[in-house]
Amino acid sequence: MNPSDIKIVAVIPVHNRRTTTLQCLRSLSRCLRSRIDFSVIVVDDGSTDGTSTAISQHFPDVEVIKGDGSLFFTAGMNLGIKRALQYEPDFILTINDDSVFSEDFLVNLVKTASCYSRAIVGALLLLWDQPHRVFQVAPRWETLSGGFRHFRQQTIWTVPAKEWEVDLIVGNCVLFPAAAFKECGLMNEKLLPQYGDAEFTPRLKRAGWKLLIEPRARVFCQPNEPPRRLSEIGIRGAFHALFISEFGPHSIKRRFFATVLGAPNRVQGLAAFFIFYLRWILRINLEGPYGSKKKEPDIKCLSDSHL
Repeated sequence: MNPSDIKIVAVIPVHNRRTTTLQCLRSLSRCLRSRIDFSVIVVDDGSTDGTSTAISQHFPDVEVIKGDGSLFFTAGMNLGIKRALQYEPDFILTINDDSVFSEDFLVNLVKTASCYSRAIVGALLLLWDQPHRVFQVAPRWETLSGGFRHFRQQTIWTVPAKEWEVDLIVGNCVLFPAAAFKECGLMNEKLLPQYGDAEFTPRLKRAGWKLLIEPRARVFCQPNEPPRRLSEIGIRGAFHALFISEFGPHSIKRRFFATVLGAPNRVQGLAAFFIFYLRWILRINLEGPYGSKKKEPDIKCLSDSHL
């Protein structure tokens, strides 16, 4: 596929991170130097820090869609994708605004996507403060581990040199053929308002789409702040975090839907959900300190074959 014949629309949901959002757009603007027909939609979900005004001032070609503050990540992304589809693009690029891009990242994503008839391609995510460290890339489904196991010890030197297949792609920077949305719909904003990507790409995989990571497309991301331990927030705070909140990392409701809907099948999802909390009780949860001390398998093992 000739790059000049490709149309891509990027979708970026944002909320009250003006400086971070502008940094992302400055970095992304380098893609305009390529021959690809590339445009950007920002969904500003009720920001009160002047984000929309700043975007219009510094990036007048960026389309801004305004929300009322109730969209959160998934509905914000869905709203932007609906608008992007009206332009009839070949691909839609979903992006988190805390991203800085290597100059050739988009070209590399497109090259890989163009090699396969049904492929979703994610970038290699790296940390801002430790740019050799891989971040949230290629989680592997392991029922006995309690669902998706995220690897935290991988670096640019340990991952494959070429694209490889995975079980899930987090939504920080993903290139989707527009046909994937037309075939499989949008993210599940009702059940997963803040983590719709945890369910969406596994759903596409079950529908026969190939999920790939392109390591030559490098994107640098802001590190996540570690969540406070339940023991640090008191009984009332722990109860709210576990049973009331739909958004936090401890939310049982969020974990249930992300695990069950993101699993290879419902049986494995239900089993993994209960195994996760059994391991948590036994203090052998792979997401905690126990997991950080465990030796991780070669990341190549995440796919049946190295493509």
